[in-house]
Amino acid sequence: MTVRQTLASLPRDTRDTLFLLVVIALVIAPQTDVLPLWTSAMAGAVLVWRGLLAWAGRPLPNVWLLRLVLVLAVAGTLLTHRTILGRDAGVTLIVVLLALKTLEARAQRDALVIFFLGFFTMLSNFFYSQSLPTAAAMLLALLGLLTALVNAHMPVGRPPLAQAMRTAGTLALLGTPIMLALFMFFPRMAPLWGVPGDPIGGRSGLSGSMRVGSIAELALDERIALRLRFDDPAFDPPQAILYFRGPVLSSFDGREWQADPVRDEPGPESPLGLAARLQVQGQALRYEITQEAHQRPWLLLLEATPAKPEVPGRFVFMTQDLQWLSSRPMTDVVRLRAESYPQFRHGPPAATPALRTLTRLPQGNNPRTLALAAQLRADPVLAAGGTQALVDAALQRLRTGGYTYTLEPGVYGEHTADEFWFDRKEGFCEHIASAFVVLMRAAGVPARIVTGYQGGERNPVDGYWTVRQSDAHAWSEVWMEERGWVRVDPTGAVAPGRVGAFQRLQSPRGALGTAVDTVISRDMAQRLRAVWEAANNSWNQWVLNYTQSRQFDLLRALGFDAPDWQDLARVLAGLLVAATLGGALWTLWERLQHDPWLRLLHQARARLARAGLHAPPSTPPRTLATQARARFGDEAEAASAWLLRLEAWRYAPDSPDRGLALRHLRRDLRRLRWPSPPASP
Repeated sequence: MTVRQTLASLPRDTRDTLFLLVVIALVIAPQTDVLPLWTSAMAGAVLVWRGLLAWAGRPLPNVWLLRLVLVLAVAGTLLTHRTILGRDAGVTLIVVLLALKTLEARAQRDALVIFFLGFFTMLSNFFYSQSLPTAAAMLLALLGLLTALVNAHMPVGRPPLAQAMRTAGTLALLGTPIMLALFMFFPRMAPLWGVPGDPIGGRSGLSGSMRVGSIAELALDERIALRLRFDDPAFDPPQAILYFRGPVLSSFDGREWQADPVRDEPGPESPLGLAARLQVQGQALRYEITQEAHQRPWLLLLEATPAKPEVPGRFVFMTQDLQWLSSRPMTDVVRLRAESYPQFRHGPPAATPALRTLTRLPQGNNPRTLALAAQLRADPVLAAGGTQALVDAALQRLRTGGYTYTLEPGVYGEHTADEFWFDRKEGFCEHIASAFVVLMRAAGVPARIVTGYQGGERNPVDGYWTVRQSDAHAWSEVWMEERGWVRVDPTGAVAPGRVGAFQRLQSPRGALGTAVDTVISRDMAQRLRAVWEAANNSWNQWVLNYTQSRQFDLLRALGFDAPDWQDLARVLAGLLVAATLGGALWTLWERLQHDPWLRLLHQARARLARAGLHAPPSTPPRTLATQARARFGDEAEAASAWLLRLEAWRYAPDSPDRGLALRHLRRDLRRLRWPSPPASP
C-alpha cells in the first residue's frame, strides 16, 4: 500500500490533524536558527508526539502533564532570556504554546485557538527576517493555515483536501487587492513603521577595528554588502575607481588598528583636529545605493562624497576623514542617493601638529621594519624626492621582492610588519596595507589605513552593481606636502588584478561545490545566481524599501501636488470603499449566475403567494399551474400557461434558441397579469 493510499484510509480526524501538524512545523521551521535549542527541540518533540497519538488513535495526555510541561517552558524562557517580555522571549513562548495547544485540541474552539496562534507565529517570522525566501515560505504557510481552517469548517464526511486548498487559494486571491492597497497607501510614519533590527544578533561585515588577518575572513563570504545603480545606465566605470569608503583606522598597538572616536570638538593634537578640506574636480557620479543591514552606523559611499546623501528618515554627517555616518546603526536595508567625485583632494596642504600623531608606532615593535625605513631615508636620492619617492620605493619593493597575494598567509606573530617584509612575504590586503603604513610611519610619513570595499560586479539581469563581503578591502592614505591625503593601494603593487581587473581570490571548493559542478556548469550557476539576485534586489527595492517618500512619489504621479499623510488616508479610504462596492456588485452578479430556472420559479411562487396561494418550495411548475387554475379559475390562465412553458424549457434539449427562450420567459413574467390578492375583510 502506498503512502497516499495509507493516508486516504485514515479517519478524517487523523488525516486533518496530521495535515495541521505539518503546517505548524512549516510555520515554526524558519525560526529554528533564532530560537533557543531547547525550544526547537521541545516543539518538534511535541508535534511528533501529537502525530503518533493521532496515527494510533490514542487519547490525548492528561491536562496536569500539559501544565507541568508549560511550567517548564516558562521557566526555560526565564532562564534563557531573563524575562518573559520582549521580542525574543515572546516568540519563544508563542512557539511553545502553539505546539502544546495541539495536545489539548478536543473541540472546535481549541482548533480555532491553534489557527490564530499559527497566524501569529507566522507573522513573528518577520521579526527576524523580511527576505524574499522568508516571504515565500510564509506565503506557503498562510495557504496551509487557510486550508486547515477551511477544512475544519467543512461538513462531516471525507471532503477532499484539494477542495479545501482551492477554497483557501480563492480566499487569498480575493484578499490580495486589499492587501496591496494597504501596503501601498497605509501611512508609513517613520520611525514607528517597520520592525526594529536586532543590534546584537544581526550579522555584520566590516568593523571599527582591524586585526591583521580579519578581512581575509570576509573574503570567503559571498553575502551582498550593497547594490549600486548609476543614474546613467550606459556608464561602465573602471574597477580601479570603485572604492567604497568605510572606517578610517589611525591607532596601532602592534597587532590591531583602531578608529579614533568621533567627537564633536576634536582637539588640536588629535587626528580628529585635521579638517577634511575636501576639494573635488571632474564629473560627478550620481547613483543610488541599497545598503544591506550591517549593524554599524557608517554609510559605504564611493570616494569622495562632498554633499550629504539622501537617506530617508536618518540624520547623517561626514567626519574629518571623509567617512559618512548615520545617527543610528544600519539595522535594516537602507536605500539612499549620493553624488561622488572620483577625482578629489582632501586634508591639510601644510604640516600641522595633529599630523604627528599619525607617525606614532608602539615602542619596541617591528624593529626590522624601522631599520628598513631608516635605510630608505638615508638614501640621498629618496631624500631628495620626498614622500613620493619613499612611497614609490616601497611599492617597487612590493612589485619585485617576491611578495604574493593569498588568503592563507598563516598566523602572524607579534611583529606583523617584520614578518611580512622579511619572512613570509605573503598576505591578504590588510597584511599588505598594515605593513606599508608601518613602514611609512617609521620613515616619518603620516599614514593611516582605510577599510571598505573595492570593485564590484554588474548584474546583467537588472543592471545593478553588486558589492559583496568578499570585496572587503584595506588600503592606505599617506600625507604629502601641498597634496594632502593621497590614496595608495599597496595591494595593487603585489596583485594588480585585485584592483584593476576584478580578480578575486577564490576559496577552495568543497565536496558539495565539486558535485554541483558536475551537474550544472559554472556559467549556468552564475546566470542562475544573477537571476536570483536580481529578483531579491527587486524585493528589496519595491517591498522592503517602500518608504513614506516613495508613497508620496506615487501620490505625485497620481496628480497630488504636495501630498501628505492625510492624502494617503483619503486615497486608502477611497480604495477601501471601492473594494467594498466591488464586492457587493460581485455578490449580486454571482447570485444572478445561479440557476435562472429556479430563480424564475421562485418569483412566480412569490406572486401566487401574494394572491393567496401558498405552495411548498418543492412544488413543481405543473402542479403549481393546476393549483392556480383550481383556486383562481380563468384569472390564472395566463400564469398557468407561463408555468407550463417554464417546465418545458427546463426539460427541453439543448438548442441555439435556448437562451432566447429564457429571455422571453423573463419578459413575459414581468408582463403577466397575476391573480389579484384577496380583498381585506
